Amino acid sequence: MGGSRENKAEYFAKLRQLLEEYKSIFVVGVDNVSSQQMHEIRKALRGDAVVLMGKNTMVRRAIRGFLSDLPDFERLLPYVKGNVGFIFTNADLKTIRDTIIANKVAAPARAGAFAPADVWIPAGNTGMEPGKTSFFQALGVPTKIARGTIEITTDVKVVEANGKVGPSEASLLNMLNISPFTYGMAVLQVYADGQVFPPSILDITDDELIGHFVSAVNTIASISLAIGYPTLPSVGHSVINHYKNVLALSIATDYTFEGSEAIKERLANPEAFAAAVAAAPAAGASEAAAAEEEAAPEDKEESDDDMGFGLFD
Repeated sequence: MGGSRENKAEYFAKLRQLLEEYKSIFVVGVDNVSSQQMHEIRKALRGDAVVLMGKNTMVRRAIRGFLSDLPDFERLLPYVKGNVGFIFTNADLKTIRDTIIANKVAAPARAGAFAPADVWIPAGNTGMEPGKTSFFQALGVPTKIARGTIEITTDVKVVEANGKVGPSEASLLNMLNISPFTYGMAVLQVYADGQVFPPSILDITDDELIGHFVSAVNTIASISLAIGYPTLPSVGHSVINHYKNVLALSIATDYTFEGSEAIKERLANPEAFAAAVAAAPAAGASEAAAAEEEAAPEDKEESDDDMGFGLFD
């Protein structure tokens, strides 16, 4: 009992040290994760993260004991259930997440297990003798006998995703040396800066964040303009709209200010303005023609020199 108390005290001290040292925590599921996989994951995370396992009752008891000094970690308690562990890190969350889930191993189908994805048997020659045709018939797999062996004629899905693997499916898949499942750590929740969120948040890009922000700003500006309540996003639009109203008032009355002079002149003499607009392309064309004429004699002189006539000048 003394050794058990000492081990618990040591575990509590280590957990508190990790909670205080690292700002981010991954809650990971470790179902079907072997000790060798755990070793490989620890090795891949070395220097960037620390893996800590423990009984859920002991972890909950330890965290409750720390709440007076570390109240934010109370948000972790609802997720300390099932076969879970913790990974502490101060590194980039997305990089650590990718490292955690990258380590997966293939596993054979076991009767009673739930398939994480659809399981297919591909078409082709199995190399099995005709006497084992009954296995395929029981699962509705179309076959034919070719060169004394069983050949599957079309791809067949034998287990649906999240469906339970039956004894016949498991036996057939193992006979065909098909290991359809992969097992590894699964990131269940992420704790960072006092908040707990699902790992899918880590896949949001900067462009998506900017897009959501701009959309929210536009919505706020639209509501503000509609109800006449000024906000920072709507101030620029309000100023422009009021300026347009002042211009309209100036045009409708004899009052003139610097910003409305040009508009009033154009309204008073639309023909002159139209002539000026039409003359602008012509002026540009004439300038281009003049430039070509100035360049033409030079080109001729250069061509004469190239021909050798320049020697007689």
